[in-house]
Amino acid sequence: MDHLSGLDAAFLHLESPETPMHVGGLSIMELPPEYSGDFMQDVRTHITERMHMAPIFRRKLVNMPFDIANPIWVIDEDIDIDYHIRHVIVPPPATRNTVDRLVARLHSSLLDRSRPLWEMHVLDGLPVPSDLPEGTRYVGLYSKMHHAALDGMGGQVLMEAIMDVSAVPRAPSKRKRRRESIKGDNYGVAELTASGVMHNVSQSIKLTKNLPKLTMKAFDLLKPAKDPEGDSKAEKMNWLAPKTPLNATITNQRSFARFSIPYADSKKIAKLNNVSLNDVVMAISGEGMLRYFEDEDFRPDEPMLAAIPVSVRPEGNTELSNQVSMARMSLATMIKDPLERLQAIYASSNSVKSMLSDVKTVLPTDFPSMGAPWLVSSIAATLTRARVANSLPPFANVLISNVPGPNITLYFAGAKQISTYPVSIPYHGMGLNITLQSYNGWLDFGLISCQKLMPDIHELAQHMKDAHKELLALSVETFGEKVRDGN
Repeated sequence: MDHLSGLDAAFLHLESPETPMHVGGLSIMELPPEYSGDFMQDVRTHITERMHMAPIFRRKLVNMPFDIANPIWVIDEDIDIDYHIRHVIVPPPATRNTVDRLVARLHSSLLDRSRPLWEMHVLDGLPVPSDLPEGTRYVGLYSKMHHAALDGMGGQVLMEAIMDVSAVPRAPSKRKRRRESIKGDNYGVAELTASGVMHNVSQSIKLTKNLPKLTMKAFDLLKPAKDPEGDSKAEKMNWLAPKTPLNATITNQRSFARFSIPYADSKKIAKLNNVSLNDVVMAISGEGMLRYFEDEDFRPDEPMLAAIPVSVRPEGNTELSNQVSMARMSLATMIKDPLERLQAIYASSNSVKSMLSDVKTVLPTDFPSMGAPWLVSSIAATLTRARVANSLPPFANVLISNVPGPNITLYFAGAKQISTYPVSIPYHGMGLNITLQSYNGWLDFGLISCQKLMPDIHELAQHMKDAHKELLALSVETFGEKVRDGN
């Protein structure tokens, strides 16, 4: 049986109506003036012919009896494609903000756990730039997949299955015939129970062997990081983050904003300052948040901290389970000078990398699940009902994730992909998620928050764009076009 790992299942158990645990994206597609087909039908056909090429399309959950262990994955042979792929007309007048509000609303609803955990929505009626040929049509593809079913490796498999490098879709690979011995979801109670018990026993043995070392490394992961060379810049990170208006209990309503910046400009900032591209992302995120808070007449009295997902996948591992941990780094928001702050972020980043190189080899992504379904679900419900996040200091102020993508033009069902904006997960105590993906010479940012905490999220997006523009100008003014030595 294909049991969910402990980490995969955690995304299920932590889910509630207020905190859906799916990730998604909004892709903007271009159809040329000569296109006269039915794009909705083209999408249905395109996905139907490729469903066997990506496991997420056909896997659904079966729960263990009495929740004695995490659920298992089985193959769904009766998929209702019209349920999973839907057509939505953007309410007129169609503007960028109208589209973003629609995406926020679609992202706020839970996926149906009785079916494979994915949906796609074809958005018609998008605004088209005025400089394009008359008759050009823009369509949006908003998709969401449960995080329990899709990690970075699964996302790569999915992209390879559905995206093409030309407007003419390649022929899908042949579907292999399934063996008659595969039972689908027709397991009996005794069979499921025995499998759940054996899975718990095997994971308990593995965890026991690594527990002493794991405990020490988990402590290292939580404590404030220090610069490997003793530089004081990175030592200012505290055990917990300062409280901000975004570190509170969230509702089930979402606000979403998106923007793009040239990859080359961000890379220039990184080279001129001898830092990484990710450090630049952290810097403009922190500066954007500071400016947003200033509009609200608030300023944190300690450096804000960012939570960053870190892959713990061993080299060569191709399993589709989630294999990721979470680290923290300082955004150095107490330093006013933008270039000095960028160097402090660089120091904090190096500190985190040094710590993770030793920690991630022992961090488990699977662990015993006896009682976990009801225990973790109870904790998630308590976080909502008791509004615990309103009173406790946060682990971090914001989650920031940088997803590398292809530097070529891709096509989907014959349509040219113009941009692809991530739509991720906010949670109680961390009500803002900033995720970006590089694509074809651009960095596409997707900002997602709780509508109650951040109804004006587009203002944060504008502040981040302004911060990036000013950081580029300041870097060029300070260092000139010459790249600093060392990078």
